Amino acid sequence: MPDRARLTEIRARRPEAIAEAAAARRRPASALGPNGRCLVIAADHTARGILGAGRRPDAMSDRGDVLDRVCLALSRPGVTGVLGTPDVIEDLLLLGVLDDKAVFGSMNRGGLQGAGWEIDDRFTAYDAAAIAAMGYEGGKMLVRIDPDDPRTAGTVEACAHAVGDLAQRRLVAMVEPFMATTQDGRVRATLTTEAAIRASAIAAGLGATSAYTWLKVPVVADMERLVGATTLPTVLLGGEVSDDQDATFASWERALRVPGAIGLVVGRSLLYPPDDDVAAAVDATAALLPRGVAA
Repeated sequence: MPDRARLTEIRARRPEAIAEAAAARRRPASALGPNGRCLVIAADHTARGILGAGRRPDAMSDRGDVLDRVCLALSRPGVTGVLGTPDVIEDLLLLGVLDDKAVFGSMNRGGLQGAGWEIDDRFTAYDAAAIAAMGYEGGKMLVRIDPDDPRTAGTVEACAHAVGDLAQRRLVAMVEPFMATTQDGRVRATLTTEAAIRASAIAAGLGATSAYTWLKVPVVADMERLVGATTLPTVLLGGEVSDDQDATFASWERALRVPGAIGLVVGRSLLYPPDDDVAAAVDATAALLPRGVAA
């Protein structure tokens, strides 16, 4: 397990070590892997107050354990990158595990899970300038669209500005869109094929250019229709931890056969699999990519 106390000591005594580690990081040739596909580990949940994974409500409350799982996942063949908030990414920089990995900074984490304002996904983490200054490959943003909640408009506008700011720097804007409903402050994504297509269509049009935009979409019933609704590169969202891991892998493999689907972004499903074997879960997922994605 990473030495959490050592990380704290460095942060307290030599905070400049983070920028030094970022400058020394060996960057990948592309935001995609060598074969034109990607498998990115998502580690940005805790910044929205999400600590649970599967049946474990406090799974991510131990930062040392979280880092251990992320480091193990990043060490496996086929994993091309990581997505996280500054606290997590900077720990990984200090641990020296990000050479040749694409780094995506998570940008809007203000829609805290369970908060009365959850649909208002304020930008509270990375911005485009910080992502560029740290030498990362791109930024990721969440845009949940509730047509009945006027607070959605601010999030959509902020995401449009972020897409443009990243594009000006030739950095990937990974946009994760959902149609949603809000009830008692809780936001619930609508995961039908029709809703996913509508959300993707809205997200694809954000910003002054879509040249650097990727869409991060859920796995729905008709992936051919969803991926076929855009020409933008599409990465698949891994989703929640499932007790039936084989069924999850099968659904990913089917979705990855659709031309335009270039890879997966997965967090808790791989970091906290039902049998707790992170390496096996990551390896099984990586094995889907060469067979599943059209070049």
